[in-house]
Amino acid sequence: MNADPAESGPLIPDQRRELILKHLRREQVLSFNQLSSLLDVSHMTIRRDVAVLEEEGRAVSVPGGAKIASRLTVEPSHEEKVLVDSSEKTAMAAIAAAMVEDSMTIYLDAGTSMLAIVPLIAHVRDLTVVTNDVAIIRELIPHPTTEIISIGGRVDKGNHSTVGRLAAAMLRELAVDIAFISTSSWDLTRGLTTPTESKVEVKQAAAAISSETVLVAASSKYGTFGRFRALNLADFDWIISDSGLNDNIVAGLSSLGVKVRRP
Repeated sequence: MNADPAESGPLIPDQRRELILKHLRREQVLSFNQLSSLLDVSHMTIRRDVAVLEEEGRAVSVPGGAKIASRLTVEPSHEEKVLVDSSEKTAMAAIAAAMVEDSMTIYLDAGTSMLAIVPLIAHVRDLTVVTNDVAIIRELIPHPTTEIISIGGRVDKGNHSTVGRLAAAMLRELAVDIAFISTSSWDLTRGLTTPTESKVEVKQAAAAISSETVLVAASSKYGTFGRFRALNLADFDWIISDSGLNDNIVAGLSSLGVKVRRP
């Protein structure tokens, strides 16, 4: 059996980082204390190494430790999303809703984080909502003063939304003040990604037609990535996340010129 590289003397930084990744792949998440003990180096060294790995999109810092960056292979269904992170969604929705003013035209992307915004904008006068989300349309129908523009296209039954070339083509015929875009996977290196190719063109079209583009993304989704890149994070004016978003990530986003709002 080969000896662990940490047992054969001091390591150069690249060796040390590869060893951190080896342990994270095996355990998925480890504390800084555990990594410091495993590699026999200081907490400061581990924190620096994790910061480098995070910049490379290979690991993600979490409170007190790090986890491996993971691939999202299947988009969660609408029913699964409803059960996840409800308090975080409510907090993010409140921040997003505060950006919506009378007489605006906004785009709400598909997703339960977008659906959480709807009750908070019921008071907005002369509002037009463009959306590809069937659940959002159903929620908005009782609002007497809200104009609804439904984006057509192929229906993704699992996510209760319309996707693909036809949906993107209709979006390109419109202009909106703010596009609120959702995601199930994002990080600094890869940007906004998705395992579902048919969603890519819709998200790109929404960003292209908006005066201001806002990503609404939970911190729990950070550090995961799908097969298809939809948008770079630098394409967004704002990113709304929850209080769990690491300060190092916020600093990285700021370096891209992206403003961040958290509760």
